[in-house]
Amino acid sequence: MGVPKGKTSKSKVGSRRSHHSAKTRQSVKCDNCGELKLPHNVCPACGYYDKKQVIEAEEL
Repeated sequence: MGVPKGKTSKSKVGSRRSHHSAKTRQSVKCDNCGELKLPHNVCPACGYYDKKQVIEAEEL
């Protein structure tokens, strides 16, 4: 059974975990209303996806 030969340094651990940081979420403008929305998702403001209305927008 394999056993580590020595302590893993903070630098080595940090290098291995370099991809674990939080990423910023990308947003795009809705084609219909111009509001920011997540890509490949229904627009929460107008309810359109791919230039088709898929849900009724709530009136405020």
